[in-house]
Amino acid sequence: MRFVIVTGMSGAGKSSVLKMLEDAGYFCVDNLPIQLVRNFVKLISNGNQREVALGLDVRSGQALKELDEVLLAMKRARFPYEILYLDCAPEVLVKRYKETRRIHPISGTGRMEKGIEQERKELEFLRKRADIIIDTSRLLIRELKAQIYKIYVEDEKFSNFFITLLSFGFKYGIPVDSDLVFDVRFLPNPFYEAELKHKTGNDKEVNQYVMASEEAVKFLDKLEDMLTFLIPYYISEGKNQLVVSIGCTGGKHRSVTLVNELAKRMSQTEYGLKTEHRDIEKDV
Repeated sequence: MRFVIVTGMSGAGKSSVLKMLEDAGYFCVDNLPIQLVRNFVKLISNGNQREVALGLDVRSGQALKELDEVLLAMKRARFPYEILYLDCAPEVLVKRYKETRRIHPISGTGRMEKGIEQERKELEFLRKRADIIIDTSRLLIRELKAQIYKIYVEDEKFSNFFITLLSFGFKYGIPVDSDLVFDVRFLPNPFYEAELKHKTGNDKEVNQYVMASEEAVKFLDKLEDMLTFLIPYYISEGKNQLVVSIGCTGGKHRSVTLVNELAKRMSQTEYGLKTEHRDIEKDV
């Protein structure tokens, strides 16, 4: 049997994940009262369901504190379970709630930021127990679905550390969520080549032009080496995601090429990896 407890921050995507798991054949129950969890576990233990997902979060109110003892009892009884914790940056949660016009379960009519902060504190014990943590701040629904299917359908190994390689144009500002920022405006600029000006780093001709530069290859070598060195230290400090931003003037040629090339080099990494080109469609 595979028993997954889906929990985490309100607005981080728990309902969506439960729907994904249900579509994948899991028997799903959401927001079950904590007092009924023990009986639910006994019921499914004697049933025919082989894949079960249970959604639990702060909607349980004060009873959530009882979940810690329930989990310990399940562990003592050697009942196998795993916890999936969905996290998200506070500013993204606020934006999602404002867009959907829903009320945060803790903040009510008060300030949402305070409610989110309180929720994070109340769920900390679950986050510490989590087998898998997925930060959905920068994930599209289809990307989250791909991660869920890899873990719970295809049973692939998953790393809680996620790397985003982001290209951008300095003329539009540095991405505010960057952890590491690199400037590649020192490389030859395809913008000044008539046949390349209106193409992007996703085009073969631009890629070849940029990578023909010895400096571009050396830069990638050194950047890859530095990331290989740094990532284990970020993980040891409890960080679960890293945004590596590479910028050029407009964010269409050099930065896009280098992000794509770096992604190729890191494609076999054990960590989660995605690329994003923030400014590639601007001024089209």
